Amino acid sequence: MHLTFLGAAREVTGSMFLLELESGSLLVDCGFFQGRREESRRRNRSIPPAAIHADAAILTHAHIDHSGSLPTLAKAGFAGSIYATPATRDLCACMLRDAARIQQADAAYLNRKYADDSDFVRVEPVYDEEDVVKALGQFVSIPYHRPFQPLPGVTARLLDAGHILGSAEILLEVKERGSLRRVVFSGDLGRKGLPIIGDPEYPSPPIDYLVMESTYGDRLHGDIAQMHDDLERVIRQAITRGGKIIVPAFAVGRTQELIYALNELKRKGRLPPIPIFVDSPLAINVTEVFKLHPECFDAEARAFLEQHGNVFGFDGIQYVSSREDSIRLNDMAGPAMIISAAGMAEAGRVLHHLRNNVEDERNTILIVGFMAEHTLGRRIVERRPRVRIWGVERELRAHVEVLDAFSAHADRKDLLAYADACGKDARRVFLVHGEPSAQVSLEAAMRERGFRVEIPERKRRVELP
Repeated sequence: MHLTFLGAAREVTGSMFLLELESGSLLVDCGFFQGRREESRRRNRSIPPAAIHADAAILTHAHIDHSGSLPTLAKAGFAGSIYATPATRDLCACMLRDAARIQQADAAYLNRKYADDSDFVRVEPVYDEEDVVKALGQFVSIPYHRPFQPLPGVTARLLDAGHILGSAEILLEVKERGSLRRVVFSGDLGRKGLPIIGDPEYPSPPIDYLVMESTYGDRLHGDIAQMHDDLERVIRQAITRGGKIIVPAFAVGRTQELIYALNELKRKGRLPPIPIFVDSPLAINVTEVFKLHPECFDAEARAFLEQHGNVFGFDGIQYVSSREDSIRLNDMAGPAMIISAAGMAEAGRVLHHLRNNVEDERNTILIVGFMAEHTLGRRIVERRPRVRIWGVERELRAHVEVLDAFSAHADRKDLLAYADACGKDARRVFLVHGEPSAQVSLEAAMRERGFRVEIPERKRRVELP
């Protein structure tokens, strides 16, 4: 048995791993790489041949850095089944089509803008909606905890990762040459106590090999109980300045959690009077998918649904679908909150809102999720004096607020607790989905606890005896 780290190795995005067995090969995730523009375009256009020739695939969850290259995979000739939870499949039906449309729209915009520039290389979408439809036709929905066989001799189970709706850890039991080995891919792990979705589950030991995320391996999050106080403070300060609050938010997860928190503030009489706009057709569609999957909700969210009705709707919030209504938000005066995708501010309508509001010191940019290296979102988090939007540098005069309490990623304490639950008897632990600083810190802490842990580089192929 061999494992190759095709992506998310010593980096956060571009999740892709290949497990090779005597009975065939299994691809785990096939995500978009998000980082420097030219590197992202190059890597996202080229799927490794070994991934294309895999016999089956399992998807941990729907975020684009885990699922976004599945249409490219299908377009290149992958013919196997793609296993995922029902909620993940439904989310991908929205998200992958949206990704295709955004690529097409962004390419058209850039090609028009730089049409007279002789040095400009015309931009083409990585894939189109026909490629998305082809990939969706290969999905097989598998509920949590139900065993299935993606390959002969391999029994798989999906456990709740507690990260976003439908997110899963993958537990594989591999029978080969008379021996049984248990392999776990954590996917992206969530945190206990997050609103809406259930807490992450712990696989039962013994675990032979653990591939574990490490995004926040060097830091702790703010108290979840503090998020309402912080959110109320940010809103009141923006109202006092007479400015807008621009929130780059992932259409899946962060948007719904933020709406849920605003709903709670509203219900408790703590939400100041401010118009709130969710300007993302994808977020609107995704929110409808959330309503279809209450089986993924935690007890608190189910109780809220029974007692108060719609979790994601209340007086004062408006969902914006049309392009014309989105443009009108630019001319709106006075305080307002605009929640818009994409989450790392690399594409989508949020770029237009940032372009129009980033240079006004009355405004606030509210960050509620992880921002990968070399993205516009990360440059805003770092409070760079100038940021480039649509090829034009602009002064960053708006206030920047980062509320880590909204993060749906496990922090250092959560990751160590997860590893402890999996057991220190694992033959090897591989840290993935993390920047080097976070991984080195977590690796040292795990070694102190007795784990045999390492940080593989991308394209490394290791034997799992």
